[in-house]
Amino acid sequence: MRKNQAMAQVLAVLVLDDVVGFDLGVPPQVFRASRRSDDDQLYDVRVCGPGPVHSAAGFTVIPDHGLDALAVADTVVIPGIHGTGPMTDGTLDPVIRDALLAAAARGARMVSICTGASVLAAAGLLDGRPAASHWGWESRLRRLYPEVRWDFDVLFVDDGDVLSSAGVGAGVDLCLHIIRSDHGAEAANRAARRCVVPPWRDGGQAQYIERPVPAAAGSGTEPTRAWVLDRLSEPVTLEEMAAHARMSVRTFTRRFRDETGSSPRQWLLRQRVEHARLLLESTDLGVDVVARRAGLGSATALRQHLHATIGVAPSTYRRTFRHVG
Repeated sequence: MRKNQAMAQVLAVLVLDDVVGFDLGVPPQVFRASRRSDDDQLYDVRVCGPGPVHSAAGFTVIPDHGLDALAVADTVVIPGIHGTGPMTDGTLDPVIRDALLAAAARGARMVSICTGASVLAAAGLLDGRPAASHWGWESRLRRLYPEVRWDFDVLFVDDGDVLSSAGVGAGVDLCLHIIRSDHGAEAANRAARRCVVPPWRDGGQAQYIERPVPAAAGSGTEPTRAWVLDRLSEPVTLEEMAAHARMSVRTFTRRFRDETGSSPRQWLLRQRVEHARLLLESTDLGVDVVARRAGLGSATALRQHLHATIGVAPSTYRRTFRHVG
């Protein structure tokens, strides 16, 4: 056992029949890549289940831990599944259901990736709550679980003690979001670098529904977005962004929304707020200086935007995240 490993949060990944291989592989990979600066892992990841299970990818999974891992987990993660009760008729093995309900009642954080949300829904843990899953399963999940407030436009939903993601790659986004929430932006960025993925993605899964936009090198709005990110401290207008992309404002705005799922102004404001959050976490700069460097102008504007985004003031956010991880 590594030094300080006993202090790591216990994260149980529950493997059920017809588990999606990619979804199963994401949590151990991402959370085990989350380490302290001295290289100690922040999460004790335990893959668990009722016994050997067949995956949807054509191989058998033999978990290292049984269902008793759920009884000690701080967080329970349920990867996506195909073709079994929660996705066919809304049923769930009573042993699995009782173990999940006991973990939730004990205060464990419940997390699902893709169609893993059907397991939480079948256990009754999503009734009346917002949840995400893969857009391709919208009609079936709405029919099976009408009490759930499904959102098929977003990459993930964070409802406090219950979190859920859209399909496949969105599980990476959710795992990194959890690391960021638990240990701050630097820890999440470090894990993202180890996994060679972006620390966050803009927009929701709506941009991928039916008509994904090809990301040809040097085309579209991506070069302009990179140009803007290098100038967050400076005022940048919509007209300047369109000119940089060599498009009319109308064409640029349409292409930008197709590629990111949001308008240029919404995207730019989000980048400014994210940069301000990183500065609050990783520096001792005054709030006025943070606001200017993020391009928000003033401490008053920073307070307004941060409160609108996450519901707290800059000073509160800094106290919470400055020394975590």
